[in-house]
Amino acid sequence: MTIPQVNVNGRWLALSDIPVHTTLLDFVRDSGLTGSKEGCAEGECGACAVLVAQPGITTPTEWVAVNACLLPAASVDGQEVITAEGLGRADALHPVQEAMAVRGGSQCGYCTPGFVCGMAAEYYRADRDCTHAGQDHGPNGFDLHALSGNLCRCTGYRPIRDAAYSLGTPPAEDPLATRRDEPAAAPVATEVTRDGRTYLRPRTLPDALRVLAEQPETAPVAGCTDWGVGVNIHGRRADRVLAIDRLAELRELEVHADAIEIGAALSLTEIERKLDGSVPLLAELFPQFASRLIRNRATLGGNLGNGSPIGDASAALLALGAEVLLMDSAGRRTVPLADYFTGYRESVLRPGELITSIRIPLPLAPVTAFHKIAKRRFDDISSVAIGFALDITGGVVRRAHIGLGGVAATPLRAYATEAALLDRPWTADTVAAAQQVLRAEGTPMDDHRASARYRAAMLGQSLAKLHAETTEGAVG
Repeated sequence: MTIPQVNVNGRWLALSDIPVHTTLLDFVRDSGLTGSKEGCAEGECGACAVLVAQPGITTPTEWVAVNACLLPAASVDGQEVITAEGLGRADALHPVQEAMAVRGGSQCGYCTPGFVCGMAAEYYRADRDCTHAGQDHGPNGFDLHALSGNLCRCTGYRPIRDAAYSLGTPPAEDPLATRRDEPAAAPVATEVTRDGRTYLRPRTLPDALRVLAEQPETAPVAGCTDWGVGVNIHGRRADRVLAIDRLAELRELEVHADAIEIGAALSLTEIERKLDGSVPLLAELFPQFASRLIRNRATLGGNLGNGSPIGDASAALLALGAEVLLMDSAGRRTVPLADYFTGYRESVLRPGELITSIRIPLPLAPVTAFHKIAKRRFDDISSVAIGFALDITGGVVRRAHIGLGGVAATPLRAYATEAALLDRPWTADTVAAAQQVLRAEGTPMDDHRASARYRAAMLGQSLAKLHAETTEGAVG
């Protein structure tokens, strides 16, 4: 293994003499680059955002905005990072910086570097398309969701939006634009050890499984959006951390005749762009899942692996009838997602076992929806999440899968409600009867996000909403 190092703003910095749980944010700030700030330390405010060069979908390399407060510094070994300081030149502002300054989007400046990095990632997105202008896209094709997860408490959002919509395309000589045409840095095997703790990035999946077989207490991490919160907010310090996010075997998305198989280490943004709307239920889920900064790192494997009852992906995948593919050094097995969760943050996952992919059976149900009830429209934890996948043919429900999140100790299938709908006419009377069943699914719980009574009411209303949305025009 080579000496761990990262290229920050064109300068290589050593990573070998840092505590294993040092975040990328603390590392760049300790290196004198103090533009990125710590606001929330859990991926909600975006003040810490930086750019990382990653393998692209439409170009060999893409500049991806990430929350530096959540990433371990060791995770960027061998990679390229750009902070807000690295965008401009000594004699000139970067176009994004200039647009923010000229249009008044930079008053106190605390959050501005994060906005600048998030905006720069969209500025350099090669498939930014002006024909998509609309509610969430500017006349220049700028997707405002690129700035979700960035909070400003001074200017408000209008001047920031105006700055985003004023940007053109990067000039041909822009070095960050030309960098997109060259391959991203290949993954490198990494080992950082200090104070009895180790961060390890293996070369291959068999290497990773071997480590887990020998030391099953090792904590596997991918996008680190949950890991970083544990480190920053809860003070968690695993003795051994195993990075699996760049293992090629976990980063494939394949469409077969009978199923779509999604690698467990693909980010949600990568999945969204690769699927390109071909799974409508997931296309509805993605914009409601946290923020773009989080989706640029979060993975389905991580969302299922931590066993959280409020992971939004679970409800949608349960409705899709997904299966989870698990592997350890002895072999692999497939488990229906409906049988995967066994208790609060508990699952059938054995010591030494990894989620390698998620399989969605085909054909897809023709009627799908994802309903998220939360206190904010975007970037919030669900009080209730419901995924629907129905086949309604000739006005009769021929298939019904309903996934629920946030209403019990585990995500779950609403089997009783499905039975109340199956082979019955898709009418107001059928739906009214099924609503009463759905209200009691999972024995909705009381907590600080919502009361049991509210959750029950929202479950019932979600089915009524789906019926209202699908009875305009013919279904089936």
